[in-house]
Amino acid sequence: MTLFKGAGVAMATPMNKDGSINFEALEKMTDDQIAGSTDALVVCGTSGEAPTLEDDEHIEAIAVVAARAKGRVPVIAGTGSNNTAHACMMSIRAREVGADGCLLVAPYYNKATQAGLIESFTKIAEAAEIPCILYNVPSRTSTNIMPETAAYLGKHVENIVAIKEASGDISQIAKCKELSGDDLDLYSGNDDQTVPIMSLGGIGVISVLSNVAPKFTHDMTMACLDGDYVKAAAMQLKCLELVRQLFCEVNPIPVKAALVMQGYDAGVPRLPLTEMTESNQKNLRRAMEEFGCL
Repeated sequence: MTLFKGAGVAMATPMNKDGSINFEALEKMTDDQIAGSTDALVVCGTSGEAPTLEDDEHIEAIAVVAARAKGRVPVIAGTGSNNTAHACMMSIRAREVGADGCLLVAPYYNKATQAGLIESFTKIAEAAEIPCILYNVPSRTSTNIMPETAAYLGKHVENIVAIKEASGDISQIAKCKELSGDDLDLYSGNDDQTVPIMSLGGIGVISVLSNVAPKFTHDMTMACLDGDYVKAAAMQLKCLELVRQLFCEVNPIPVKAALVMQGYDAGVPRLPLTEMTESNQKNLRRAMEEFGCL
């Protein structure tokens, strides 16, 4: 089952001044993303500051987005963990409040073996009962989901349907698609590699850029799906400087600053993440102005 094709936004979680979630702003962001042609809403992932969300507010954020989306686009909940039992529980709760799918990051810090990844992801997917997307981001987790592992899970676990690939290793990503074939959909997890990954058979991106440029990101993925890689490549090159600035500090520090610049009450990240430096904010603002999203 394919959850979506095109651009899924890795939503930032807006915060009030006291550090609590700004649910009113989250609803506005949901509406604006859908109006901007975003193809899926990915809530409470890395960009949504999942590591510093308490379980109840994490689930409430998923519930608020799902209720606001009203089935207009799929809502995919970040429910992965380095604690398999906790990921199972969060995946069940996400399904119960309306999530259409789950995003399962590779376990971090305890660094599972490939056999451990297979067993853990299988248990979580079985508990979730809704489609699950694996998330490979070794720069954050120190755990690499190898192509053979991803292909095995796509073939043998019915509701593991896709992988978000943010390893940055195009050769590995190509091998993953080669081995998994139609058993596993492929999404880019890096905004600067959307078009290259889609040229290898990817069907979209889970995107930080979409927070501030949803229509552009959607249109770029549609160009790929339409086979117009000349247009898509030109769009990929056009957004590279903005993407660089959106990742000049640890995500989601820059994207929250960018959303504030666009007028959203996004607030600042929770510690241990900090507010973006003034000099980097100037560079980000310049890139947004040149790109045309400010």
